[in-house]
Amino acid sequence: MNKEIVIGSRRIGTNNPPFVIAEMSGNHNQSLEKALEIVEAAAKAGVHAIKLQTYTADTLTLDIEDGEFYIKDPGSLWKGFSLYKLYEQAYTPWEWHKPIFNRCRELGLCCFSTPFDETAVDFLESFDVPAYKIASFENNHLPLIRKVAATGKPLLISTGMATIAELDEAVHAAMESGCNNIILLKCTSSYPAIPENTNIRTIPHMRDLFDVQVGLSDHTMGIGVAVASIAMGATVIEKHFTLRRADGGVDSAFSIEPEEMKALIVETKRAWHALGKVSYGLTEKEKAAKQYRRSLYVAQDMRAGDAFTKENLRAIRPGYGLSPKYYDVLLGMKVTKNIKRGTPVSWDLVCIEG
Repeated sequence: MNKEIVIGSRRIGTNNPPFVIAEMSGNHNQSLEKALEIVEAAAKAGVHAIKLQTYTADTLTLDIEDGEFYIKDPGSLWKGFSLYKLYEQAYTPWEWHKPIFNRCRELGLCCFSTPFDETAVDFLESFDVPAYKIASFENNHLPLIRKVAATGKPLLISTGMATIAELDEAVHAAMESGCNNIILLKCTSSYPAIPENTNIRTIPHMRDLFDVQVGLSDHTMGIGVAVASIAMGATVIEKHFTLRRADGGVDSAFSIEPEEMKALIVETKRAWHALGKVSYGLTEKEKAAKQYRRSLYVAQDMRAGDAFTKENLRAIRPGYGLSPKYYDVLLGMKVTKNIKRGTPVSWDLVCIEG
């Protein structure tokens, strides 16, 4: 169940730290130099993988400037663009893939991509990519999923907008086409997303429902949702990444910067370590602290035959005496010898009449 998956040199699963992906998307702003700077900054931040998007405007839409091809939604970051112009601005030129893949290899990063049509899959196969990603907006594109799955590479599928029935179709299409290593990424397809609309309690439900690993493709600001998702069982975190949001660009508004990414990697790993196992009682690391619990002590000098009272018996720190749960039992019982103030109470000090 939820078997371990290998992408590049990284093992992914609940017994491993979270696999963190920096999504470059269009944050290169049509500069190869900036794209390579993003790779370098991601490596310094400690990410495990860089992900690209492989498409052209012509493989995604038609060059039409009006009607449903024009973005009018007042709440959209991309209001005022036609779909074609937006994708022209956002796409990563295919001739850039080789230098980006090469720089990733030099820096020890895994690099893969999201193909948006069958020609992109054929192109990416020439780089022997270690995995593929299906974007939320493509998770109903079963022919594309089958094409990707037929490569036999691990497949990450973002789940934004998809119903359970649609996800079931996507997962079965992938499995039937030869993909046995699937990771679903809980995703909210709004840009930026807000925590209240992220619903990461879906992660364990999705994992159990489809019997696959589940991660998070996170479009919220900051790192809080990503850290929380680890507690829900996420094994993969994907975040859009930029050098500086102030640089602008199609995705910069919901991307994180290098220092934030570094913090995300540290804190998600801490969260993973904190999961541990079901455990009660004294841990090995707590043994030294046990002495600072409360226990029963003699609070006044006592002579043999004196009885414990509320004045001479107290529950205090440190923890070398009997447990405070015996306080009421001991009240009124007599001691067998002279005892100095500050002595921890033990049963051999007490006269037990039988």
